[in-house]
Amino acid sequence: MATPPSAPSIRLFVSDDLAPGAQVALDGKQVHYLKNVMRLSAGDALLVFNGRDGEWLARASTLGRSDGTLSVESQNREQVAEPDLWLAFTPIKKTRLDVLIEKAGELGVSRLLPVLTERASVRDVNQGRALSLVTEAAEQCGRMTVPAVDGVRPLADVLRDWPSGRHLLFCDESGAGLPIADAMTTAPRGPWGALIGPEGGFSPTERQAIAAHPCARPVGLGPRLLRADTAAIAALSLLQAHLGDWR
Repeated sequence: MATPPSAPSIRLFVSDDLAPGAQVALDGKQVHYLKNVMRLSAGDALLVFNGRDGEWLARASTLGRSDGTLSVESQNREQVAEPDLWLAFTPIKKTRLDVLIEKAGELGVSRLLPVLTERASVRDVNQGRALSLVTEAAEQCGRMTVPAVDGVRPLADVLRDWPSGRHLLFCDESGAGLPIADAMTTAPRGPWGALIGPEGGFSPTERQAIAAHPCARPVGLGPRLLRADTAAIAALSLLQAHLGDWR
């Protein structure tokens, strides 16, 4: 029996509905990526997904200077459920923030919630850039959805509106929480979120408010004081290993 051809390595997130024969319009950024970065030509194959209809084989129909089209052919993978995992984090400096956002996308986060805390050295997040980063991460790592990216909100507002059925992994740098490996052995199933503080840590008032939240589970991330981006990656990895789609 002949070996079937391997699927194309190029994946692109699109917003259009996907079905056999559908025509997908490309914007200038997507055309630039396909033509100039990936060296795709008209007639070449790629994979597309929209977070709803699964992953589809498509071909480049036209690739102009500022726009183009794809022709959708057949479904390559059906849509699958992905982890319902949130990450609430305090904005940090640009290079490390980019790493945090990109790796959160690769690790399966479904929603990113930037929060303002008392000791935050950065007060804003470029929401458009963050969405571009998680979109590229989803395209690269093979996931079937792109995480949502919220605007920046005060920590108090995020805690107030936190859903009652969603557990909150509070990464507490003070050492007051259980070691995270111990906490995970008794962690309940269901939707989760992780909360990461700024480089200077949470203030005592903030720490008290978070620990008092009915959904919060304070945990420690080991004997070393981790940078915020490292702490986020460590916490998300352990959540995925114990409760997510790594099992």
